[in-house]
Amino acid sequence: MKKIAPLLVIIAASLWGIDGIVLRPSLYSLPVPLVVFVETGIVALILFPILTKNFAVIKNLSAKDWFSFIGVGLLGGAVGTMAITKALFHVNFVNLSVVILIQKLQPVFALGLAAIILKERLPKKFFLWAGLAVSGAYLMTFGFSLPNFSTGEKTIVAAALSLVAAFSFGSSTVLSKLALKNVAFEVGTYLRFLISAVIMFSIASLTGDITSAGEITNTQWTIFILIAFTTGGAAIFLYYYGLKKISASVATICELAFPLTAVILDYIVRGTVLSIIQWLGVALLVLSIIKVSGVTFISEKEK
Repeated sequence: MKKIAPLLVIIAASLWGIDGIVLRPSLYSLPVPLVVFVETGIVALILFPILTKNFAVIKNLSAKDWFSFIGVGLLGGAVGTMAITKALFHVNFVNLSVVILIQKLQPVFALGLAAIILKERLPKKFFLWAGLAVSGAYLMTFGFSLPNFSTGEKTIVAAALSLVAAFSFGSSTVLSKLALKNVAFEVGTYLRFLISAVIMFSIASLTGDITSAGEITNTQWTIFILIAFTTGGAAIFLYYYGLKKISASVATICELAFPLTAVILDYIVRGTVLSIIQWLGVALLVLSIIKVSGVTFISEKEK
């Protein structure tokens, strides 16, 4: 299963790309805390049978395990998701380049924290291919140009929110790896959404956004359900299953499939044409992800 684990993470990240381009724009009219609460709450309800089946396991989790899961729920499920959603809302899903920039910074946070917290030690050639992966992702999104920050104050705010999301998701990757050490991936998935839903309910209640639940249209409820079974719950299931079998360092590079999917879908949905340089970036990113996975398998086998 280690051989397909990176593929599962790539599929999950690709689903997140679909979420940002195809599904989430339909929720633009709703307050961000409400959006995140509803999507995490629906998945937590769907996965409730996991609690009854694994109650003894969950009850016996250590304080360290709970710290990890609370960190994942707070950073990945609440802060990170709110930040990326608000960033997308700020640019109205049009100037996506600045928002997608988060994926160029996330591996920096994740790799650093993986070394500090998880004590992950990787071969030197891993960092070569990791660097090329980030470079390929940059070329894929911007070519030889700089990100466009001249479209007004909202774009600057979106950039700041993207930075928050980058740190939050990078931290969440590392904490998720730590949290999954003593539990099955399905238990980890349930706890991630349950804790996120509780945190988001508290935030939405404090901000008063919970009262806007009555404004959710039937179409938006359909989108929420679709997210729960695809880019939300299902994606995290695949992600945690893959993450349990590979290092956090490899997982964060495989997550660069998120901007890859977003850029390709942006071309399909909005007709944004990629230049030759951007396609070279796509090729470099894909090749680097394949090489990163191979480096880790060899490293683990040697151990």
